[in-house]
Amino acid sequence: MKSPESKRILVVDDEENLRHMLKVMLQKLGYSVELASDGSEALELMRSDRFDFVLCDIRMPVVDGTEFISKAVQSGDPATIIMMSAYGTVDSAIECMKLGAYDYISKPFKSDEIALVLKKAEERERLKTENRQLQAAVTREFCFSGIISKNPRMLEIFSLVEKVCDFKTTVLILGESGTGKELIAKALHFNSVRRKGPFIAVNCGAIPENLLESELFGHVKGAFTDAFSDKTGLFEQADGGTLFLDEIGEMPLSLQVKLLRVLQEEEIRKVGASSSKKVDVRVVSATSRDLEADVLKGRFREDLFFRLNVFALTLMPLRERTEDIPLLTEYFLSRYGEKFGKNGIRCNQSAMQLLLEYPWPGNVRELENTIERGVVVCDGTVLGPECLPERLRRINARELPEVIPPDCISLKRAGELLERAFIRRALEATGGNRSHAARMLEISHRSLLYKLKEYNIE
Repeated sequence: MKSPESKRILVVDDEENLRHMLKVMLQKLGYSVELASDGSEALELMRSDRFDFVLCDIRMPVVDGTEFISKAVQSGDPATIIMMSAYGTVDSAIECMKLGAYDYISKPFKSDEIALVLKKAEERERLKTENRQLQAAVTREFCFSGIISKNPRMLEIFSLVEKVCDFKTTVLILGESGTGKELIAKALHFNSVRRKGPFIAVNCGAIPENLLESELFGHVKGAFTDAFSDKTGLFEQADGGTLFLDEIGEMPLSLQVKLLRVLQEEEIRKVGASSSKKVDVRVVSATSRDLEADVLKGRFREDLFFRLNVFALTLMPLRERTEDIPLLTEYFLSRYGEKFGKNGIRCNQSAMQLLLEYPWPGNVRELENTIERGVVVCDGTVLGPECLPERLRRINARELPEVIPPDCISLKRAGELLERAFIRRALEATGGNRSHAARMLEISHRSLLYKLKEYNIE
């Protein structure tokens, strides 16, 4: 009598003697076994019962192995399927694996070969289950509307989002590229009373200035040369919902005054129209620019800044919440392991140390792309330093003291050498972006330019 924990296997083969031989062999290994003489009978059994594994021959009458695997996968059955390949059918077995089979074993085989393949398949299923449990745990404990963090300041932002989401107050989201500004905007919308309305997003820096007004407010037929018909603008499309104005700092001054009027009057006027139309839109904007500095320079209207900045949320860069790096890494390893069929990959200590030391100028988006790449190139179940991009392996804080010669005893000289090394490191990490490098170094952009000239750094 089998224990309740016994794994259930369906053996599919048109040879009766082989079916019964496999049944005896597998029962000795502790499995519960059912038999089918062809693919059609196997599909019937799988419709009415649950199996953990299927051992299936390729050459069979009625429904052969290739047709069986295709129909089984199409039905969504979760059983792990292992094909049995006789001499001359290896190509067919590989084709079955492309269709969704886990592995194949060549006939004739020994009992220990069967046991090994099943043990590997069980381990694969265990890792898949662990990955699902990990993703569920992360989602349950640390995820807010798709944003993962256990950093106290980020958790405070989540709390503020919940408090403000039901109000029509304009929200300004500040933060570097890749910190999740659009995710916060979506959280504001989909956790609010407006969730059933549209969420419309537009990047103000991605649309040419001469088209942006028409894109936002719409136009009437004949308003300009190419206006062959009326166009509904994004404000009107977002009526009853939320309009997310990303990179609001890139909006030209000529349009800023028109946006201010819309926010104040809650009505729009299409380009070329003679009358205005009321709209009910909640506006959320975001930028990676320093809008206060842009106001002082005359690049951004002060009155519009105050109108947008009623409720501001500043997202932290990843380098300031390094406690989230292991959490995010595990989450992305699980997500992309599942996506690419490479479940169970874990990050070893050396690779994690590099992830923790890297400054992440591209923030969470860059980390996600790095882990996706790591999963693709990883050959086993351990993601080591060799799976990470060269820039992470090259930029290692532990190597910085080596820039000071052993015979150097001048504090001034040592400080200059370290400063030069840190500047080069920041520029390399940001791809030469001086503004981002200055923020990483926690100095002003002007100070960085001065030091670049002083140290003759290109």
